[in-house]
Formats: sequence, C-alpha cells, structure tokens
Amino acid sequence: MKQERGSQEPIVQVSPGMRVVDAAGAIVGIVDMVQLGDPNAVIVQAPTPDTEVGLDELMTAGAEEPEVPADTAARLLREGFVKVEARRPLDGDVYVEADQIHAVNAEEVRLSVLTADLVPED
Repeated sequence: MKQERGSQEPIVQVSPGMRVVDAAGAIVGIVDMVQLGDPNAVIVQAPTPDTEVGLDELMTAGAEEPEVPADTAARLLREGFVKVEARRPLDGDVYVEADQIHAVNAEEVRLSVLTADLVPED
C-alpha cells in the first residue's frame, strides 16, 4: 500500500470514516477524528507552592481530546493523533500516534503496530 499525494506525513491524508487496519491486517475500527501535531500545543509551567491544580486538571481544562492521562495527552497533542472508533463497542476507542501510521490510501489507514500497542481511551 502506497501513500497517496506524495506527502511525507501520512496523517495529513487521513480523514474521518476511513477503515484502520493494524500491522497484522486486523481491523481496528473507523477513524473518528484526526488531530495534526502542534509542537507548542502543551506547555506546562511548574506549579507554585500555593497551586493545587494538577497536570491532569490543566490538560482537561483546555481540551476534550484526547481522553488519556495528561502526560500521554501532551505527547499526542504535540505529535498528532488519530482517534479510532473501535470495531466492537466493548473494545473501547483507541488513539493512533502519528508515527504509528505506515500507509494511507483512499479507503484505509494501515498501521505499523498491532492493536494492542495503541493508546486506549480512558
């Protein structure tokens, strides 16, 4: 499977509704949303002694996605991610990191990792 449109970053070719397949060929689910990376997305300042707000609260105050622990959310926001609606509802949704995308064509996103290696939604 080849990347289309000559892009060096496959994530820019991903759009909602595309099927996602892991490295073994198993269907992971359908793309729910795509978030391109932003190196400046999360800048956390050290808390002052009188501050009782934790990193998790800082992360959730400004964004609804991704729904993962704060340190993982910061990484996903910086690098970019794809949220995948699970194939089976009981499996739960997962997040694909931009660098886990191997190839994209008109209908499918092929990953370089197995489903078990993806970040689950909290």
